[in-house]
Amino acid sequence: MNSIRIMLQRNAHQLRQFHKCVAHNQAEAAAATATEKLTIPVPEGVDKPVSPKIDKIAQEITSLNLIEVAELSDLLKKRLNLPDAPVMPVGGFAAAPRVEEEEAAPKAIKSSFTVKLMKFDDKQKVALIKEIKSILPGTNLVQAKKFVESAPQVVKADIAKEEADKLKEALSKVGAEIVIE
Repeated sequence: MNSIRIMLQRNAHQLRQFHKCVAHNQAEAAAATATEKLTIPVPEGVDKPVSPKIDKIAQEITSLNLIEVAELSDLLKKRLNLPDAPVMPVGGFAAAPRVEEEEAAPKAIKSSFTVKLMKFDDKQKVALIKEIKSILPGTNLVQAKKFVESAPQVVKADIAKEEADKLKEALSKVGAEIVIE
């Protein structure tokens, strides 16, 4: 407590300057707040307040009959250069038989696969790390260890089915659980 008192006595001039600066900044902030009108955000679930002009237009449009609405629509299309929208049939679209479409389109054959390491056996972790190091080019033992420990990880992507099966077999031998997608 005494040290604070000594500091205040020694730095009284600096304290006065600081007080003037703070008082000046507070006065500027109060003036800025008085000139700008702040708006309070509307909470969720509550409708936003609408301007009286928009509310009046909405009331007038809702009071129009069907013919007046059609005329208003035509007028707005002309003034705003809007294209005519396609008219939907009243009953909706008729459902086309899907069997014919499926037969016409040939079945897509999947040609690229992804080999993913899901989990591994802790007892065979070292062997798995060595296998990952040999599979992934340019990977050292530390990187392979981090790769294995951060399972699930994609080992290889966009490979042929035969290569994916070989990878799965090799990694499964060293205690890895592999998924081919």
